[in-house]
Amino acid sequence: MPLHHAVLALLTQRPSHGYELKAQFEETIGPQWGGLNIGHLYQILERLVRDGYVTRSQVAQTDRPDKNLYTLTPAGRAEMDSWATTAWVRTGGFRDEVFLKLLGAVALGAEALVTLIEAQRQTYLSELAGLAQQRRAHAGEPLVALLIDAAVAHTKADLGLLDSAERHLSPLAAARGARTPRQPPAPGRGQDGVAGADGDHARERGPWSDSA
Repeated sequence: MPLHHAVLALLTQRPSHGYELKAQFEETIGPQWGGLNIGHLYQILERLVRDGYVTRSQVAQTDRPDKNLYTLTPAGRAEMDSWATTAWVRTGGFRDEVFLKLLGAVALGAEALVTLIEAQRQTYLSELAGLAQQRRAHAGEPLVALLIDAAVAHTKADLGLLDSAERHLSPLAAARGARTPRQPPAPGRGQDGVAGADGDHARERGPWSDSA
């Protein structure tokens, strides 16, 4: 539950209400993670209250409805201490749509593989340019800058993977493409797509003919 624990981490600083936690999360983590949906955040807070990690109290406001204030409990602090000092273990494998696209491109043949790899390479290069701009903009925010550095390293690794894919998959794509037959003409049509004048359907002489 990484987002649940991130909320606990924010609450270690001080009690906060929902929109304040949303703003804190987005400011602390930066643009690479993406925004935090307020509805999802309130679901997380509700779960943390049920688990006994957070308490909820109401704070009266004179010019607007009362707001809920969330406070970390000792149990929440213990959970936070355990989570934040334990190594993360990958359990879900690696899922990236690029691998599925490579599967499709290889099935289509060498030309499709070259087209995909070049398009994906240009996309990754554009990502790196955007990340460089973000890195300069957040140079004074260590945690945000670190996440951007991680994104840069990941994208550079993806570029290297494309080079490896080109080396290892090109022979396979060439072989697959050579075995992919052309579609035959529609039944009853000749090579020019016109039915025979005598009413019998003309047949194209080629790979799908019964005889020469």
